[in-house]
Amino acid sequence: MLVDQEVMLRRLHELRSEHRDLDTVIDRLVQHPLNQLQLQRLKKRKLVLKDEINFIENRLIPDDIA
Repeated sequence: MLVDQEVMLRRLHELRSEHRDLDTVIDRLVQHPLNQLQLQRLKKRKLVLKDEINFIENRLIPDDIA
């Protein structure tokens, strides 16, 4: 169980890092919108990353209804 949690935490860190990096790239492309298709793909990737981040966070910290 501990190994699985460590793997998920490592993956979570990687996803968050990529998500932040995409923020930077998207901000730059928005300022100079030469390639709209590339911008759309990056935004879509960012949404996929956000979904993966939420999934892992929910597995690591489940909601407890009191």
